[in-house]
Amino acid sequence: MEWYWIGLLIVVVLFLLSAVRIVKEYERGVIFRLGRLVGARGPGLFFIIPILENMVVVDLRTVTYDVPSQEVVTKDNVTVKVNAVVYYRVVDPAKAVTEVFDYQYATAQLAQTTLRSIIGQAELDEVLSERDKLNVKLQQIIDEETNLWGIKVTAVEIKDVELPEEMRRIMAMQAEAERERRSKIIRAEGEYQAAMKLREAADVLAQSEGAILLRYLQTLNEISAEQNTTIVMPIPVELLKFFVEKAKS
Repeated sequence: MEWYWIGLLIVVVLFLLSAVRIVKEYERGVIFRLGRLVGARGPGLFFIIPILENMVVVDLRTVTYDVPSQEVVTKDNVTVKVNAVVYYRVVDPAKAVTEVFDYQYATAQLAQTTLRSIIGQAELDEVLSERDKLNVKLQQIIDEETNLWGIKVTAVEIKDVELPEEMRRIMAMQAEAERERRSKIIRAEGEYQAAMKLREAADVLAQSEGAILLRYLQTLNEISAEQNTTIVMPIPVELLKFFVEKAKS
């Protein structure tokens, strides 16, 4: 009889210990009683009814999912490889357990298919230069679908876009041609501005014949300062005209 009571006591103790559950601060325990959903409990210490109740622990921390590189054909028929990262967390543990078989796997597959769909609807230039717009669009679409599962997608970021070797070479040639075009335009604008200033200077000199002579003498003075042995100076027609008119007067 003593062994009987000792065994019974051990069974009762084990029964009570199996009813104790401890859930961490970042976790929630989803309780089922005879297969029916009771609700989510935690964090802290609480009790469940052994055999009649069972618990599924759900982590509420933000999960970082690295979407594998996806080979996609863009809207303008360019094949690219794109990968991204998705940040999501569980906001409703009961839905995450009851509405979908495996919410992590389901979210991962949804992120991959959505990434392929959105990149396939965009042109290459949009993928390269407007990533922020695509990130927002991806986040909205994925979050709308996962909201039914009690999951909140906080952010989606496109990490890398890999182009074919031929396309990269063509883009490099395009960028080089664009820089050359800009340099020619800048050089032409400089020559135009210089021509405009020379025209203004010529108009000022044309208003006074003495100014041409003074400018000529100033040029001779600047050349003589270099201590050259030979100085070749063209004689302007205006200067000859000046002396002819002086001789007539």
